Amino acid sequence: MRPRKPVKQAQQEKCPLIAVVGPCAAGKSLLVQALRARGYNAREVAQEHSYVPTMWQRVTHPDLLIYLDVSWQVACRRRPTDAGANWWAELSRRLRHARRHAHLYIHTDGLTPQEVLDRTLDFLKETIP
Repeated sequence: MRPRKPVKQAQQEKCPLIAVVGPCAAGKSLLVQALRARGYNAREVAQEHSYVPTMWQRVTHPDLLIYLDVSWQVACRRRPTDAGANWWAELSRRLRHARRHAHLYIHTDGLTPQEVLDRTLDFLKETIP
């Protein structure tokens, strides 16, 4: 006999799959956590570490793709790093395919996590019946 899934997990799996992608420190983890807490089936895709531009499609097969963006300067303030501008340019290049195919694009510079969530929820209310 297979163990039963928790009710919340079962409900989330019936919802469209939402993939969240973007560069490091854009707020992906926080957004996914907040969406899942509200019953959405959301997953973070660590696309920025892959050399395969279509990884977000191949691995996740999302119904909706949300792209969170952040400038290099703000990302460095959020998560200090020794990486330079060349690394950031490469990261941006790797994410180009996902950015072009995103259903929702949010540039998170100057936004609080709550503001990012609010914009996302507004979009989802219009998109998911």
